[in-house]
Amino acid sequence: MNNKLTACILVTGLFLLPVTGYTADAEKSTATEYVKDSVITTKVKAELAAEKVSSLVKINVDTDKHGAVVLTGSAANQTAVDKAVSITKGVKGVTSVKNEIKIVTDK
Repeated sequence: MNNKLTACILVTGLFLLPVTGYTADAEKSTATEYVKDSVITTKVKAELAAEKVSSLVKINVDTDKHGAVVLTGSAANQTAVDKAVSITKGVKGVTSVKNEIKIVTDK
């Protein structure tokens, strides 16, 4: 009896696990929106990496479901920050860019 009950609870838990994972991300309401967000983020990161400027590697990119991008992290100078914002604005699907990049000079 205990083995059957334990097995039943285990199987039920395994079936409910994807449901709890899906509901945990309430901001991403559909799979299509999630894919769109990640495609924009990936495009921005690829464009930043293609510039081969070392300080652009330290920039984080986050995209919401409306295509608004937030850039965070650090850069060596204002020129690098401006370059990152410019690149991001040029990516298809980006509706706005919020710049939160901090300028950090190496000592």
